[in-house]
Amino acid sequence: QLVESGGGLVQAGGSLRLSCAASGRTYGWGWFRQAPGKEREFVAAISWTLGITYYADSVKGRFTISRDNAKNTVYLQMNSLKPEDTAVYYCAGDSSPTIHTMLVRDSVYDYWGQGTLVTVSS
Repeated sequence: QLVESGGGLVQAGGSLRLSCAASGRTYGWGWFRQAPGKEREFVAAISWTLGITYYADSVKGRFTISRDNAKNTVYLQMNSLKPEDTAVYYCAGDSSPTIHTMLVRDSVYDYWGQGTLVTVSS
């Protein structure tokens, strides 16, 4: 089970930090988002053991994914937010070892959070 928190309303240029806590063993984490009328898209991912990270081009340099192994929690720090970042953000967990390059694909994830809404006003 994954429990997300941290969404909300922020002005363009502002920052938010999303958190996602897992109750079970997770080998990889991902963040995805879905904007109204659009398909879900990859945002960022991190491998649990080595901490290798991946980012979508649209967020590279602005968002940072990190994890706290002791707390079994992953974070998404979002800076310089833009109105086009408005979406429901979902965290996802992979319960089995996976080649870390595959973590950008939503199909590898077994567990999904409930989603948290991020709204960026212009």
